[in-house]
Amino acid sequence: MAVLRQTIGETLRSIRLRQRRTLREVSTAGRVSLGYLSEIERGQKEPSSELLAAICSALDVTLSELFREVSDSLHRAELLADRTRVATASASGQLRPALRRPAGPQVRSGSTVAA
Repeated sequence: MAVLRQTIGETLRSIRLRQRRTLREVSTAGRVSLGYLSEIERGQKEPSSELLAAICSALDVTLSELFREVSDSLHRAELLADRTRVATASASGQLRPALRRPAGPQVRSGSTVAA
C-alpha cells in the first residue's frame, strides 16, 4: 500500500520538475527551508496543511489540484497492487472461481425442484 506522505512528496516533486524549477527557488518562494522541502519530496517528512498551502502557493497550484494528482496516483497504485495480488493468487492456485447456481429449476435424479 502506498504511503500518503511519499505520494504527496512525489507529486510535489513532479509538479516542480514539470515547471523546471529548483528546490531552492520553491523553498525561497514558499518560505520553507530547502532541506525540509527536500525531505518532504522524498517522503521522509509529512507536511502540515499550512506548509502544504505555502508550497502549493510557491508552485502556483491549488491544494485541490495537488490532492487530485495525489488521489489519481494512489488510485493507480491501488489498481496495480490489486492486479498483482490477483495474478499472484491465480498463479499459485489460491484463486478459485466463484461457484454459480444455474438459473431456473434444478433437476435432481429425475425430479424437478424449484430454485
